[in-house]
Amino acid sequence: MSEPLVIVGNGMAAARLVDELTKTAQGRYAIAVIGDEPRLAYNRVLLSSVLAGETGSHEIELKPAAWWRDRGVTLKYGCLATEIDVGRRELKIANEESVAFSRLVLATGSTPLRLNVPGADLAGVNTFRDSRDVDLLLTLAAQRKRVVVVGGGLLGLEAAYGLAKAGATVTLVHLMDRLMERQLDAPAAELLKYLVERKGIKILLNANTARIHGETHVEGVELTDGRRIDADAVIFAAGIRPNVALAKEAGIAVNRGIVVDDHLQTAAPGIFALGECAEHRGVCYGLVEPAYEQAHVLSRHLAGRAAAYQGSVVATNLKVSGVSVFSAGDFIGADGTETIVLNDFRHGTYKKLVISDGRLSGAVLVGDVGDALWYLELIRSREPIARIRNRMMFGRTLTVQAEAA
Repeated sequence: MSEPLVIVGNGMAAARLVDELTKTAQGRYAIAVIGDEPRLAYNRVLLSSVLAGETGSHEIELKPAAWWRDRGVTLKYGCLATEIDVGRRELKIANEESVAFSRLVLATGSTPLRLNVPGADLAGVNTFRDSRDVDLLLTLAAQRKRVVVVGGGLLGLEAAYGLAKAGATVTLVHLMDRLMERQLDAPAAELLKYLVERKGIKILLNANTARIHGETHVEGVELTDGRRIDADAVIFAAGIRPNVALAKEAGIAVNRGIVVDDHLQTAAPGIFALGECAEHRGVCYGLVEPAYEQAHVLSRHLAGRAAAYQGSVVATNLKVSGVSVFSAGDFIGADGTETIVLNDFRHGTYKKLVISDGRLSGAVLVGDVGDALWYLELIRSREPIARIRNRMMFGRTLTVQAEAA
């Protein structure tokens, strides 16, 4: 008889885990997926494309309903999990129903941060995190509203781009001195700012939000330096926080995220976590690729095979506000490293390769990211690069051709 395995969360991590499990542990588990979003799992990375009108909402679904049905997966979406009874091995959901489990996987993702400033509770203050947020933002854009987006990381840039393309007047304010400071060095961020502003988005850096003005609805945003920006709406996109509430209330060990070991197991036997809600060796990953790597390891472990998660080389390879961006590894360059840089600001291209101990240890690309996966492969493999060092800046094709000559 199949063991009942329950996954809390119907996002990208959960979908990948189910896909992997149905291949590695076929028939071993009766899988149920419980998610609070009222739709099938979808590609969250493409939400800005939906907002910009480049992709239909239905087109970003990861798997059709028939795929889940054909694999015998029980789907309960639009259902909020409210409590884990560790002793009774039961998960309670909002309608007072209980679901028994032998194994439980928490894939609860993250929640968006909302700044604790005066006016943050006014009507017109929203976040940008899921498909329900997109529906709200599409309404704002259709009404040609003036929108202030708070946050110059990936989420903020994606929200600003989507809103601007959909018809809103957008100002993006960012606390730091450059955009995407966690993924880009200063020259790359400067180029990204230039390219994004060309799309009609006003960007204010070193801009700290002091308060949101309005009596019942947003009327403007005031910065700590006294500047005021007239606005009809404010979008908080200043970061995310691992969603650990369910685990914490169940007495499962939590730091910033739900603490897991190399098998993605929590402190509670038979209960696992992966994706943005999980913390492995002190690190919470807010990107899709580490979640997929964790899903692969966890599926093998649950299938009784040898597998251990050793952490991920963090890489960003996305189209940000319509601009292709990639970074991986030590892209800043620690002491003792070498850097090779190509900066063609006029043509919108920036490349930086970081070399340490004769190996590629980091890379940043803006504009031309055609060789991103090759660079990532070199970083992860730690292959010596002495023989290709003088050519690798010009890409894989030229490097391979020169090697073959």
